[in-house]
Amino acid sequence: MKVLAIDTSNYVMGIALLEDGKVSGEYITNLQKNHSVRVMPAIQDLMRECNVKPAELDKVVVAKGPGSYTGVRIGVTIAKTLAWTLNIPLSGISSLEVLAANGKHFNGLISPLFDARRGQIYTGLYGYNEGLLQTVKDDRNVLASDWAEELKQREEEILFLGTDLPIHESVIKEIMGEKAKFAPYTSFNPRPGELAFLGIHKEAEDIHTFVPNYIRLAEAEAKWREQQNLK
Repeated sequence: MKVLAIDTSNYVMGIALLEDGKVSGEYITNLQKNHSVRVMPAIQDLMRECNVKPAELDKVVVAKGPGSYTGVRIGVTIAKTLAWTLNIPLSGISSLEVLAANGKHFNGLISPLFDARRGQIYTGLYGYNEGLLQTVKDDRNVLASDWAEELKQREEEILFLGTDLPIHESVIKEIMGEKAKFAPYTSFNPRPGELAFLGIHKEAEDIHTFVPNYIRLAEAEAKWREQQNLK
C-alpha cells in the first residue's frame, strides 16, 4: 500500500511517502516561506525520487489542523484535490496528534502545542497505550497558564513539545515545576512519516464535506460574526 502524507498546517512543511509499511521518503522544512508555492514541487520531487507515480497511490493523509489558517487550508485543499482526482481515500489527522507521536518513548502523557498568540496555545493531551497513540483530552485553544494549572492536578508527568514551546516554557515551568518535562529540539518538528502511519488505517473522510479543524475562528471571521450577532 502506498500512502502520501501532507502537512502544511504550520511553518514546518512535511511530505512523506509510505510504501508497504515503511517510510520510503520524507521531506521536512521549517521555514517561513509560502507553502502554496512549495508544496506541489516537493510532492513531485519526492515521488520522482521514490519512483512512484500518482496513479500508484492508494491513499492520501493530511494534517487537518489546528495551526496556521492559510497553511491548513493549503494542505487540505491539495489533499482533497489529489484524492478526488485519483479516486482514492482521504483521511485527516489532527496536527497536534502528529506532533504528539514524537513523544512515543516518554513514560507519561504528551502535550503537543502550537502558539495561538496572546498567551494562548493550541494543545491537547495524548498518551500511548500498548503502542497506540490515544487522545486523553481533546484538542483545544486555551491560555497556556490555564492549561498548566489543569495538568498540574494530574498524577502523570507531562511532556511538552513543539517548535513554539520556547514561547510558553517559562509559564508552564513556573506553574508545574518538575512535573513538566520538555522535549529536546530534535523532537519539535512534526514528522510526516508519523502522519502517514497514523492515517493509514484511519476511516476515510467524505472528500466533498471534509473541512479543516481550525478549533477557533480566524480573528477577522470572529469579528464579522460578532458584528452580525452570529454564533
